[in-house]
Amino acid sequence: MKADSARRLAYIVLTAALFVVVALQVQNDSRTLTDPTPLTGYYLFGLMIFLALFNTRKKLSMLPIGSVSFWLRLHVSGGLLTLGLFWLHIGKLWPNGGYEQVLAFSFYLVNLTGILGYIILKVYPSRMTQVGTEVIYERIPTDIAAMREAAEAIILKCTEETGSDTIARHYLETFHWYFARPRHFWSHALGSQASSHWIRHEVDNLRRYLNDAEQLHLDSLMELAFIKSRVDFHYAAQTIMKGWLLIHLPAAVAVMALAAWHFILVHVYIL
Repeated sequence: MKADSARRLAYIVLTAALFVVVALQVQNDSRTLTDPTPLTGYYLFGLMIFLALFNTRKKLSMLPIGSVSFWLRLHVSGGLLTLGLFWLHIGKLWPNGGYEQVLAFSFYLVNLTGILGYIILKVYPSRMTQVGTEVIYERIPTDIAAMREAAEAIILKCTEETGSDTIARHYLETFHWYFARPRHFWSHALGSQASSHWIRHEVDNLRRYLNDAEQLHLDSLMELAFIKSRVDFHYAAQTIMKGWLLIHLPAAVAVMALAAWHFILVHVYIL
């Protein structure tokens, strides 16, 4: 942990130092009445090209050009540095002109989704490990269908053995909804215990009306419900881990295309 913290601090210090160097150069150019915009533009565009190589590096994991985790640290540090370079380049937070505003919006979207993605990749994998249930995302619908069948088998067995339909009627009113598909998506995504509280609440409300034999079946249903709650958490976490890239990558492609066209137009205009 200390080594990771030291490395993280080193990347932060290096990123800040690079920004300070460029900022001092911009300040010096301004004093000598030299336009710093072309230079910051070159720096920014070159860094954006480097950041775009991260996706290529992930696909070429067999090549001995540094670990993916090393490239991820560079990607995060470089992404933060682009923010500073962008502000130095345009001289303000939001530019004038329609094309420049579209470019700025795309740029900010890439950075925002990148920051959120970094947080997601740091938080959710450890939380999924703590849950202790290994779940394959593509099999979640099949797993939930199997749990629904198991829950209905418990209800049928309880009705046959006890001659009472109390649990069956309560199941149709509550747990049938719960076992139909993944539930409590946002509570799981935000780390809330709403799903567990809901299960306990429904079970406690029903338990008072049951005899000892029925309560044994209710305990089986409750255990199955908690297993599904862990599967629901995996569904929420893995959906978000996969979904943020559907915004980040297209936005990154868009900002690269817009920046490249801006680069071409500027040079055509200068020539």
